[in-house]
Amino acid sequence: MAQSATQPPRRPGVNIFDPARPMWQLFLVFLIPLVLSNVLQAASQTFSLIFLGRLIGVNGLAAVSAVFPVIFLLFSFLIGVATGGSILIGQAHGAGDAHRVKKIAGTTLGATIAFGIFCAIVGPMIAPALLNGLRTPPDIMADANQYARVVFLISPVIFPYIMYTSFLRGVGDSTTPLYFLLLGTILSVAFTPAFILGWFGLPKLGVISVAVGALLSNLVAFTAFLIYLHRTKNPLKFDRETAADLLIDWHLLGQVLKIGIPTGVQVILVSLAEIAVLSFVNRFGSHATAAYGAVNQIVSYVQFPAISIGIAASIFTAQAIGARREDLVVKVLHSAVGVNYAVGGIIIGTCYIFSRAILGWFITDAGTLEVAHTLLFVTLWSYLIFGNSAAISWVIRGSGDVIVPMINGIIGIWLVEVPVAYILMQHYGLVGVWIGYPVSFIVVLLLQYGYYTFNWKHRTHARLA
Repeated sequence: MAQSATQPPRRPGVNIFDPARPMWQLFLVFLIPLVLSNVLQAASQTFSLIFLGRLIGVNGLAAVSAVFPVIFLLFSFLIGVATGGSILIGQAHGAGDAHRVKKIAGTTLGATIAFGIFCAIVGPMIAPALLNGLRTPPDIMADANQYARVVFLISPVIFPYIMYTSFLRGVGDSTTPLYFLLLGTILSVAFTPAFILGWFGLPKLGVISVAVGALLSNLVAFTAFLIYLHRTKNPLKFDRETAADLLIDWHLLGQVLKIGIPTGVQVILVSLAEIAVLSFVNRFGSHATAAYGAVNQIVSYVQFPAISIGIAASIFTAQAIGARREDLVVKVLHSAVGVNYAVGGIIIGTCYIFSRAILGWFITDAGTLEVAHTLLFVTLWSYLIFGNSAAISWVIRGSGDVIVPMINGIIGIWLVEVPVAYILMQHYGLVGVWIGYPVSFIVVLLLQYGYYTFNWKHRTHARLA
């Protein structure tokens, strides 16, 4: 592998080309703000639902919850596009091609704005049909329809902000997005109850208070974010050059979508599998469903580091490939796997030690608590395996190779997890459903490792040699 004879110019964010710092340290520097960002996003949604349930009631909470599948589909597509854009930006950044970085950012941003405007125009017209298709109960249909319309209307503001933060992560900066996400979260927590209760003479907006609060908080945070980038002379600041690049380069957009769409499809299929598993759980009664919900709350926070490590691995790999540094690709993978077991092991170990106390936050019934405790012990350890396979698959994705990792993930979910859960629940009851998770994670790890070892690694070596 040929390496650059001169040290690459200093880049914003985490610099993976710095020989003075081990890769695992760089991972942690990038990882901590990224995990905190995920936690803040989850906390913002949690607080909004708490305000709805407490201040409006069950119907208000149900009306917003009824729109979640629609929102999830939109954001799954957006996550895919953001992944594609950040990987290509990472490769261009690693190659030191600042112009291409801005061109990719401009094209992706232009397409995102166009998609947001399309949603704002078409979404409100089709919202009633979508909600009818989801069999939304008649008593919450009016509120759900109103909320869905507002969500579609604010898309041109929300979508570009999400995309822009992914651009910065693509060049190794996960800290700046965290600052402004924190600002947005604080404002959202303030705006939502203010519009529900009509504080300071504001109109009482009912269920759409969540959406209006999100609009205002994100608008303020995004504006402050762009001003900060401009004043700090960040290479990704929005200026005339970026505005000119908003004219879509269809070839570049095709490359972004080639990476992004399979990622979005996998996210959707994972969620559909969760619906299938939930249907199995529901057969065992409301106590089982409550236990499922409590265990999933804990698992969601355990997954944050693993998913964040995967995202970091894809960005670092993209930068290393852009710089034609195969030696760094290997270091990225080893560091990602090592950090996964170290960080994940500490979190999972803590959850095991305090499992009953943590589950007690969600469950008061002794019988349900015992069920949840058993299920947690069956499955929680396996998220270390999940993190290992995620690290490998996201390293592969960092090169732009997304099809095989997607197929492996789908095989693990639909041909292993769901069938195993269904078969084993006939013999072991509810515990059998949960055994499906570790079995699936092990199979996916073997598939991803096999593809990495016997195919991807050799092709990448030939490409970069």
